[in-house]
Amino acid sequence: MTPETIKVACSNCNLRELCMPVGLNRDELQKLDDVVSNRRKVAQGEPLYRNGDPFTSLYAIRTGFFKTSVASEDGREQVTGFQMAGEIIGLDGITSDRHNCNAVALEDAEVCVMPFANIEHLSREFPVLQRHVHKIMSREIVRDQGVMLLLGNMRAEERLAAFLLNLVQRLHARGFSRSELVLRMTRDEIGSYLGMKLETVSRTFSKFSEENIIEVKQRWVKILKPEALKKIFNPDSCN
Repeated sequence: MTPETIKVACSNCNLRELCMPVGLNRDELQKLDDVVSNRRKVAQGEPLYRNGDPFTSLYAIRTGFFKTSVASEDGREQVTGFQMAGEIIGLDGITSDRHNCNAVALEDAEVCVMPFANIEHLSREFPVLQRHVHKIMSREIVRDQGVMLLLGNMRAEERLAAFLLNLVQRLHARGFSRSELVLRMTRDEIGSYLGMKLETVSRTFSKFSEENIIEVKQRWVKILKPEALKKIFNPDSCN
C-alpha cells in the first residue's frame, strides 16, 4: 500500500447511501467493506485513469470533483461528464476491460477503490449489490441520453439552464446549498460538455446575470430565480 492509499470502511462512511445499496444489515455491511481495497488521493489536474488503461476497479468519489473526457478527431478535448462525491466512475471500462476515456481531478480529491473482481464475487452472494451496480449503469445511460438531448435540440440558454439546475440539485443532495455553488470546472470545460463555444458560455452567463436570474462572481454562482431557470429549460412546465 502506497502513502497515497488508506484502508477505508463503507460501513462508517457518511456517503454510503449515495454510492452503495441501502437496507443492508451489519454483517452484510461488514462484507461490503471487503469490496473496497483502499482509498486513493488524486491531486488537482492529475488523472485517476487514462484512455487505454487496463480496467480493474470502479471508484467511488469520496471528496472532490472529476471530469471525464475523450479526444475528438482533431485532437481537442471533448468533456463527457462531471462527477462529484458519492458518485461512481470507471464504468466505461467494463465492456472492453480498458478505459475508453480520461478521468481527471478538477480539485484535490479522494476515491474509494473497488476492484471489480471483488464486486462481481460479492454480487453473487448479495443480489442487492448486483441490482445496485445495474442501477448505476442505467443511470449513466440515462445521463448520456440527456446530454444527447442537450446537444441536439436545445438553444444555448436552455443548455446552460439545464446544466446549472442539474448541478445544484446534485450538490443539494449532498448537503450543500440549494441555490449557491462554486464551479469546479472552467467556462471552457462547460462549453466542451454542452457543445458551446467559450464566448457563447460567457455571453449566456452574462445574460442570466443581467436578467437577475443568477449572480456570478468568477466561479461562484448564486441562483436568484430558480423558477426562471426552470422556465428557460422547460417552458411548458410553467404554463
